[in-house]
Amino acid sequence: MVEIKQIVQQAFRTGYLSIAEQNQIQVLLRQDYDSEDLDAFIILQRAIASGEVQKELKHRQANHSNHKSNIKLAYRIAAELAYAAAQTLKMPKNTQDQPSLGS
Repeated sequence: MVEIKQIVQQAFRTGYLSIAEQNQIQVLLRQDYDSEDLDAFIILQRAIASGEVQKELKHRQANHSNHKSNIKLAYRIAAELAYAAAQTLKMPKNTQDQPSLGS
């Protein structure tokens, strides 16, 4: 079974996150995942926000410089970051968990 951290590693290798991968992450977030997957998801969201990873848009528009589209995307990214932070805060603290993306 594919894990979130594997999808994130692929996105960093290619610099791109497809719609299919976005959908797969959403499905995995509704299931059981570990702290490494959550850490990887947060790292991915930061990379998308900084432009390090490009996210395929679900609704392609002819004019990519459309100001309203950019604002909506910024709000969406902010909402996803807030969701990831809220999920992290809900997790019980376990000092034995060592978050890592690469190992």
